[in-house]
Amino acid sequence: MKSHHHGQRPLLWPLLATTAIVSFFFFFFSSLRPPNPFLVLRPGLVGLQSVHDPPPLVHPQPQQSEQRLSCDLFKGHWVSEPRGPRMYTNWSCSSIPDSKNCFRHGRKDTGFLDWRWKPQDCDLPRFDPVAFHNLLRGKKLAFIGDSVARNHMDSLLCLLSQEETPQDVYKDIEDRFRTWYFPKSELTIMMLWSKFLVTGEERVVNGTGNGIFDLKFDKVDDAWAKHLPNMDYVIVSSAHWFFRVLYLHEGSHMIGCIYCHDKNIKNYDPDFALKMAIRAAFKHINDCKKCGKLVTILRTFSPAHFENGVWNTGGYCNRTGPSSVKEIDLERYDWKVRKVQIEETKMARREGMRRFEMIDVTMSMMMRPDGHPNGFWGNQWMKGYNDCVHWCLPGPIDAWNDFLMALVTQHPDFDS
Repeated sequence: MKSHHHGQRPLLWPLLATTAIVSFFFFFFSSLRPPNPFLVLRPGLVGLQSVHDPPPLVHPQPQQSEQRLSCDLFKGHWVSEPRGPRMYTNWSCSSIPDSKNCFRHGRKDTGFLDWRWKPQDCDLPRFDPVAFHNLLRGKKLAFIGDSVARNHMDSLLCLLSQEETPQDVYKDIEDRFRTWYFPKSELTIMMLWSKFLVTGEERVVNGTGNGIFDLKFDKVDDAWAKHLPNMDYVIVSSAHWFFRVLYLHEGSHMIGCIYCHDKNIKNYDPDFALKMAIRAAFKHINDCKKCGKLVTILRTFSPAHFENGVWNTGGYCNRTGPSSVKEIDLERYDWKVRKVQIEETKMARREGMRRFEMIDVTMSMMMRPDGHPNGFWGNQWMKGYNDCVHWCLPGPIDAWNDFLMALVTQHPDFDS
């Protein structure tokens, strides 16, 4: 594959990156209708409750594998670990995208880094880059999804690069498809961009896309599907692009819409479209005859945390510490999205012969309104607009790779 080098057009890359972010925000929030997961936090949820410090972190030994396998890693709370070891910094990781480099753009508080996720019945070991390189030696791992999936990939890349510097093998003109290669461990990390997992065609009016999409559930997005036979692991995540006007198709039939408010078309909530898209994607994976021992990991929905408005009405996320378990809003639409993701993963596991796993981040990230860039994302073309969707690097999102590490190490037959 041909690599596109950013040095050839020094002014183009910042413009393209900002355009992509602007498009994400515009399309992400311009069509929102209740119910949606981006409601302003209720006043009663603003105060933070104290969280007790944990006992010293003890890394489980191999003989504890049975205990760890029975522990729900995703049910727990954040515990204070003041001045704990930093796996990386915004200086030690050169691949951090500018829009996620919050400290570079003026964020002063560092306390939001002094927390670690503590499962209720066990400990979650920190990510071990040496062990990860060894466990996935010679493997290919791809992230399939939108810009939050990219956020996850960038976190993993930073963690792994503390052990070995990767080669930047490929990026497309919009910086959406990326390939990184670690020569020593022969590990390949890829980003395969997909808004909907299935084919989504944007409607065009007078030569310009209008943000309305036609989704075709009988055809998966070939942008990721064509790479499947070469992959060992894929981490699938999708949801953020489903909160807009969508027209839903199965074959030649329109079966409904999202937010179209057309009396002649059946209206569905966003989770229905997401369910159909995940089902189509997982069926394609299960039916893939050339995919070898492919392992599919679904990462659940990552909540946004706008307060006192949304992205274009002054909404912000300026907290400096996590919320407690008691502050979780159980009425948020996020939980319905998560439910669909988990149900479809379990169904794919039952109905096919392939391996499907889950990284359930919804609860843990619901408690981290402090981890977003807010105004510290280098938004020189969008002054006054805050990012409360993506996550600072380093930041709470690094825990997603602690989960990934645990998933790999807890299953000796992970790739069998």
